[in-house]
Amino acid sequence: MLEQLLIFTRGGLILWTCKEISNALKGSPIDTLIRSCLLEERSGEVSFNYGAYTLKWTFHNDLGLVFVAVYQRILQLLYVDDLLSLVKQSFSEIYDPKRMSYDDFDETFRQLRMEAEARGEELRKTKQVVKPLSSSVKKQVQVSIEGGNKKSSDGGGSKKDDEGKKVSSLTNGNHHKMEDDVANGKENTDDSNNVGLDVSKLAKLRSKGVRGRGGLRKADSVGSNKSSKVNAAELSKKATKKNRVWDDAAPKQQEKLDFTDSVDENGGSDHVEVVAADQGESMMDKEEVFSSDSESDDDDEARSDEEKPEAKKKGWFSSVFQSITGKANLERVDLEPALKALKERLMTKNVAEEIAEKLCESVEASLEGKKLASFTRISSTVQGAMEEALIRILTPRRSIDIMRDVHAAKEQRRPYVVVFVGVNGVGKSTNLAKVAYWLQQHKVSVMMAACDTFRSGAVEQLRTHARRLQIPIFEKGYEKDPAVVAKEAIQEATRNGSDVVLVDTAGRMQDNEPLMRALSKLINLNKPDLVLFVGEALVGNDAVDQLSKFNQKLSDLSTSGNTRLIDGILLTKFDTIDDKVGAALSMVYISGAPVMFVGCGQSYTDLKKLNVKAIVKTLLK
Repeated sequence: MLEQLLIFTRGGLILWTCKEISNALKGSPIDTLIRSCLLEERSGEVSFNYGAYTLKWTFHNDLGLVFVAVYQRILQLLYVDDLLSLVKQSFSEIYDPKRMSYDDFDETFRQLRMEAEARGEELRKTKQVVKPLSSSVKKQVQVSIEGGNKKSSDGGGSKKDDEGKKVSSLTNGNHHKMEDDVANGKENTDDSNNVGLDVSKLAKLRSKGVRGRGGLRKADSVGSNKSSKVNAAELSKKATKKNRVWDDAAPKQQEKLDFTDSVDENGGSDHVEVVAADQGESMMDKEEVFSSDSESDDDDEARSDEEKPEAKKKGWFSSVFQSITGKANLERVDLEPALKALKERLMTKNVAEEIAEKLCESVEASLEGKKLASFTRISSTVQGAMEEALIRILTPRRSIDIMRDVHAAKEQRRPYVVVFVGVNGVGKSTNLAKVAYWLQQHKVSVMMAACDTFRSGAVEQLRTHARRLQIPIFEKGYEKDPAVVAKEAIQEATRNGSDVVLVDTAGRMQDNEPLMRALSKLINLNKPDLVLFVGEALVGNDAVDQLSKFNQKLSDLSTSGNTRLIDGILLTKFDTIDDKVGAALSMVYISGAPVMFVGCGQSYTDLKKLNVKAIVKTLLK
């Protein structure tokens, strides 16, 4: 039974709801659908689950209308899709943008609902009837196959004489029979006609030793034996590698292995020591200049290249006429070629395949049925819709001003706590030091907490960064509970008046249950203000797996009612990927968390903000 059906505009104005089934819904499934699915470019999905409800929807893109049906998740209503399409068709005929009330649509909906329920009931009955029929057919096929096998095993030679058993011979090894006849030098005209192959020629070729399927030529086998003997003789003549001697009487040739710098008598070295330059201002505080002229030129060139074969197929006059008059309504068939090319382009830029497919489905859902404007092509329309979708995804929907949050926590006389999490080897400790350097430049007192008590050398690494930046560090050594270490570090920072505590954690794979449990305990016990996921810009499909499983584990292992998930993303090694920037899109799409920092080098200043426009232009270039 339906719980709710409503029609509203893309601007959020509700035009009509069914009064007969306007049951009180628990929670806010419609708002959640809009916020978590439609605005997140997931409108290409089939349905959306919210608590005990399942929601299905459809669009009228030309009129800008959204039709949503809500029903109990436990029920399998077969008529919902049919009902939505009928309501969409009927309501679009009476829709007027200036009209706000549609009370006269109640009777129409009642008839449409009865019609859709009747179709759904017929469909359910046909499904129940088809299931036993299909199982009985399977049994009959199995019996016939078993009978055919028995006959063929009892008398293999009877197939040649009896033409009435052609079906069983075809299903029980007609190909093997043909090969046996050929091997014995016989010809079978009936089989050769069926297969479409001259068997006599095949027999002559095999008698000469020509290669068959899976076989070798006789000449080749003889030649290969000779060549293998010659090769073995040549290899034996070659000089074998001499064993290296590691005593005082080593040969002179081994002096070439010494690559150390030459030192003179006074202890001086020819090697010039690199002096660390002044770190200067962090790139976080510099405005990145983005020029779109060259990239737009590249886009125009690529677009023209794509449209050349299309123009050749359609002809000059038809393509020009269609661009002037415009197409009545865009259909799925029209959009498929452009969306396929766009999906491949996104995947070459390191976007996960699953994400690229969902984005294309969402763009298709937003354009299907929409009227194509004059002097515009389908490829440019699809690219424009995708560009809007990408900007909407990558633009943060909440404030990511950390400095404002730090000052707000300072007014409450408590430290602002940031926890860095992620898989192994992505650069958590290094980028933690970059964030500390940036905070120092804004006159914020920082303390580091060495909570990676698992990896050897982790505490020493963080201690080195703290010494170079002149920042206090709280450490308790190894094999300690990281949650307790973090708690004591926060208490120490409160006593000393530190503004920010940066918590370094051990790298862990998303499937490591014990380490994920320890991370969940650390977050639940200390309740940090910000949980930053540190991920590499090099990953492709694995970005989806990492972030989704991190969030899933943090949710499953949470002991408090208020579940904490990933709040933001720090993208590392961004200077090594050239135009393969798709990991940023994959991570933001799968988690909904914004990219707050981008690591782009090895010095403390190499930390910057994400330039959304530059990323989008690079993805679509």
